[in-house]
Amino acid sequence: MTQPVLYDSLTRSLQPLTASDGETFRFYCCGPTVYGAAHIGNFRTFVVQDLLRRVVEASGLQTKHVRNITDVDDKTIRQSQEEGKSLQEFTSYWGERFHADCEALNLLPPHVEPSAVDHIAIQIRLIKRLIEKENAYVADDGSVYFRVTSFADYGKLSRLQDREITTASAGAVQSDDEYDRESAADFALWKAHKPEDGPNAWPSPWGKGRPGWHLECSAMSMEYLGESFDLHSGGVDLLFPHHENEIAQSEAATGKPFSRLWFHSTHLLVEGHKMSKSLGNLFTLEDVKARGFTPMALRYVLIAGQYRQPLNFTWDSLNAARSALRRLQQLHHDLAQAAGATAAQATADWGPFQPVYDALANNLNTPDALGKLFTAVHQIERDLHAGQVSGDAARDFLVAFNRVLDLFGFRFDAESGPAAAPIEVQELAQARWQAKQDRDFARADALRAQLTELGWSVRDAKDGYELKPSA
Repeated sequence: MTQPVLYDSLTRSLQPLTASDGETFRFYCCGPTVYGAAHIGNFRTFVVQDLLRRVVEASGLQTKHVRNITDVDDKTIRQSQEEGKSLQEFTSYWGERFHADCEALNLLPPHVEPSAVDHIAIQIRLIKRLIEKENAYVADDGSVYFRVTSFADYGKLSRLQDREITTASAGAVQSDDEYDRESAADFALWKAHKPEDGPNAWPSPWGKGRPGWHLECSAMSMEYLGESFDLHSGGVDLLFPHHENEIAQSEAATGKPFSRLWFHSTHLLVEGHKMSKSLGNLFTLEDVKARGFTPMALRYVLIAGQYRQPLNFTWDSLNAARSALRRLQQLHHDLAQAAGATAAQATADWGPFQPVYDALANNLNTPDALGKLFTAVHQIERDLHAGQVSGDAARDFLVAFNRVLDLFGFRFDAESGPAAAPIEVQELAQARWQAKQDRDFARADALRAQLTELGWSVRDAKDGYELKPSA
């Protein structure tokens, strides 16, 4: 089995994905801040993380996946106060919405999903360690700050020195809150209660308050994965200052490397533009569904691009994804029909889809993997059409095909598949597609005419076609 490799943001090189304890690959993903519906840009990160987990598990490694819920920070407090709701009521609602979207997108649930509010005590213990080691100090108002100058390696992830970011400018992006700090670069570990926080405060040795956002992830990741673990993940927007601060406070407290590897996915663009409220393009899964597309079509789009490159989301890309998924479902149906009653057997063999796994194991190269997937699909379609696939061969293909579909996290439902069309229409559409692949355009045109007579239209995309009733 090909060992997966991944680009490590810390060393800026490809690194093998191995379990440091020899058994379980332990990784942490920065989860959602539950103050509203997660948008499709957020889900690009979560879907790519899900794909990574599937590839690691397909390589034979066990995993332990921890993803947090941020249910106390400036945003959750401010928004819950504005809506006149308790913090718990407010964040529980949006947390449930997030989980429903994850299920719809077929994301594997994390093995542990801690929330910040449920782990206040361990965060306070971590702050105490940092104060005792003089990496942190208490301000006059009871807030606690991490002393950045006490950690010599600050900036090693984001290469601050290479970017020539000054201490003052670094501090400017740490927090919207204003507290008394020794240096502008110091960041809050504990935020003293303010009147506008309402009832959202917890007791601590330094007075009532709440943990800083950066601290939450350090405390919860180390609680469930140990003081050193294999991989930490998030969107590239979290690299600085969030992940940089996590490294500083964690390694200052323990004296050990925090995470061996760092995995960051890049931004999602919408129709060539940055996502923003002012442009009205912060689309959610509900918006996608309202346009008539399935969650699986969105999943397909979100993994189709290379994760280290910006992905340009368009509505046309969802049309192409829907067409590709229908083609995959049609092949699944055809293989099941050809296999008949032949008993399926579990196997670790990828069969004709071995190049697909290999491409994903190579730094999650999804464009290459999808290309190789449809190369294999095309060959199987041709062999099936020519009657060259026995029942046993169809069974073997089907078992391998199911494995690769699970690797991508694709699943079929009535909305995404071709089942809405009568079987004779599906067969004509598939025959027409095959004729096009064989460059028999006269036959393809004749089959299109037959489809039109039967009341169906067909629209081609790069990797398949869309079959719809004629208007």
